Amino acid sequence: MKVAIVNYGMGNLHSVLHSVQTANQLQQLQAEIILTARPDEVYAADKIIFPGQGAMPDCMAALQQSGLAEALMDGLRSKPFFGICVGAQLLFDFSEEGNTAGLGWFQGTVQRFHNASDADGRSLKIPHMGWNRVHQIQNHPLFASIEQDEWFYFVHSYYLLPQDSSIVMGKADYGSDFACIVGKDNVFATQFHTEKSHVAGLQLLGNFLRWDGTC
Repeated sequence: MKVAIVNYGMGNLHSVLHSVQTANQLQQLQAEIILTARPDEVYAADKIIFPGQGAMPDCMAALQQSGLAEALMDGLRSKPFFGICVGAQLLFDFSEEGNTAGLGWFQGTVQRFHNASDADGRSLKIPHMGWNRVHQIQNHPLFASIEQDEWFYFVHSYYLLPQDSSIVMGKADYGSDFACIVGKDNVFATQFHTEKSHVAGLQLLGNFLRWDGTC
């Protein structure tokens, strides 16, 4: 099994690579994990991990210029696919960040947090940065051995707003509930950083490596 981590010049790529390699060892698997900027290697992979960190306009431009956008769309159609942070946001139609068109795999937008406040009315800092609990909305194979309301690590100023609520797999609260995990069929994506989420993040990545893309 070959797993391609997509390198389009954006993201905490070596940390993601290390985390996936560690998850591979913990699960006692022998997957071949590659970090690649080559579309042909993405086409040839059995599974795809699509991380991202930074400004969405720059990320989308890099995908289009490199030819990776077409390779990703091919993978979205048929292969187990995991999007992380901006890699999740790019799956949607449009982002307020730079008024950027995404890949359009999921219908919906990516919105900026505005005037977020806690239960006592105190303003919350943007970006949302740090540990937060994730509440699982639906059953999914990637949640195996992960507790309900587990802690994961977030760094983002924009959040997912799917048009179809049925794709929401998990939510977190930052002033109000927002979708932080989305998925359908062979595609699963998280707003939080699995590579920064320690044991829970490694478990999620390990579950992905074992996943056959069905729910």
